[in-house]
Amino acid sequence: MAYLFDSYLMIDWSAASTPKKGADSIWYALVERIDGKPVETSLKNPSTREAAMKEVADLLSDLSARGQKVLVGCDFAFGYPKDFGQSLDLTWDGVWKELSHRIKDGADNHNNRFDVAAAFNQRLSGTAGPFWGCPKARQSEFLESKKPYLNPLTNEMRLCEKRISGVKPVWQLLGTGCVGSQTLMGIAHLEGLRHHPWLHGQVKVWPFETGLSADRLGDITLAEIYPSQIKVSALGELPKDAIQVRTMARHYADLDQKGELAALFAGDETLSVEDRETVVRYEGWVLGVGQSEKDRAYDWLSNYLKKPNDIYKRSQEMIEHDIDVSGFDADMQDVAIRMIHACGDVDVGVDIAYSNGAASVGRKALAGGCPVLVDVEMVSHGIIRKRLAQHNPVICTLNDPRTPAKAEELGTTRSAAGVEFWGEWLAGSVVVIGNAPTALFHLIQGILDGHLEKPALIIACPVGFVGAAESKETLIALSDDLGVPYITLRGRRGGSAIAASALNALAKEGITQ
Repeated sequence: MAYLFDSYLMIDWSAASTPKKGADSIWYALVERIDGKPVETSLKNPSTREAAMKEVADLLSDLSARGQKVLVGCDFAFGYPKDFGQSLDLTWDGVWKELSHRIKDGADNHNNRFDVAAAFNQRLSGTAGPFWGCPKARQSEFLESKKPYLNPLTNEMRLCEKRISGVKPVWQLLGTGCVGSQTLMGIAHLEGLRHHPWLHGQVKVWPFETGLSADRLGDITLAEIYPSQIKVSALGELPKDAIQVRTMARHYADLDQKGELAALFAGDETLSVEDRETVVRYEGWVLGVGQSEKDRAYDWLSNYLKKPNDIYKRSQEMIEHDIDVSGFDADMQDVAIRMIHACGDVDVGVDIAYSNGAASVGRKALAGGCPVLVDVEMVSHGIIRKRLAQHNPVICTLNDPRTPAKAEELGTTRSAAGVEFWGEWLAGSVVVIGNAPTALFHLIQGILDGHLEKPALIIACPVGFVGAAESKETLIALSDDLGVPYITLRGRRGGSAIAASALNALAKEGITQ
């Protein structure tokens, strides 16, 4: 399959006035296609813009020398509403040159962006607008800390921004969530990158130099990815900025892998000829923004797949493209596919853990007609009975009339207390826990104490913030002491659907629904 790009470099920019690392600073991530698969090869956090651009130029030069085509995504605007350029008698490239000439950015991040904004205001309107937002100490006749009563220019937002909810105008230079300062500084630095001697003739800016199409992309293509079309949160020790760039790099690589990236370069196909000219000459576009959210919703409503066979076919295509289970043991591959598919998240695969031969043991037990014991009714409802060839009984004791009193006696949850009534079925069974960490803890403790019999297999996917991750790690750590094979999903994620999907895969190999 032919890909648009070989590498994907995403940059989270900063307009900080002093060197800075960590949260709210510059981060970039690089994903390269190695042996046909996207692999993250770099995640860096330079402390200054000067250092960042030196590193990026060196990185792009190396990638280019290796014959790789690169997508570079930046999280700031590449243009302004059209009347900004028209008032200055400049198209996008003239604006970029003007900013490159005016912006002074020192090796220590000290810069003159507020002075440049004030000079533009003076030139455009003779008042404190359209640019606004600065520390009170930097206020002047032509730049104020607060938004002016009227924007002297006609347009507050670009065409693409009108299709995005919650975005702030590029005129705002200071404040949470705004990118006005990043845009001033970022465009100036990208203009330098375009003309870097190592990269001469290789860089194109989408959509200004390519049109709204993927047909004329450069060896190195710069694209605007502000605001991000994917929501992320901080994870572990890494700040949100770092997660953002690595997520976006992987996102575009995955879309390219599936042949779905080219469509993003078309923008909104409903744009008029006049609007397309505005986008290409003045304003630019955000990669991934198409129709407005409402129009897109109506489009989905009119065109969603309805026929089961069509849904099955599309699902199968996505599984083949998205899910790589080559790293799993052969007997676990069907199970891993089903677990990943059940939650719709390919990243779940790295958290699937299992003991050697667990899937084979589970299949053998089911083929022998063993009972299936579940912690909650939702797991029971998710198990497809027709796949249980021996008509295996599926048993849930959560609502057994004895359970509430037992929970009171033991000082635990009903899910855990229900385990006490698995006695006559437990030996040689397959246990499927898809909700309650307390049920898994209770089962482990009962087996270790000799109070409960050993099942043939434990499928453990409890979910939640309290005890879920810990209960599964306990199962893994004590598996040798328990002497019971297991299949589990590490971390807080889990749930009845994932747990039931693992059992369904064991009941019938090769299933995709």
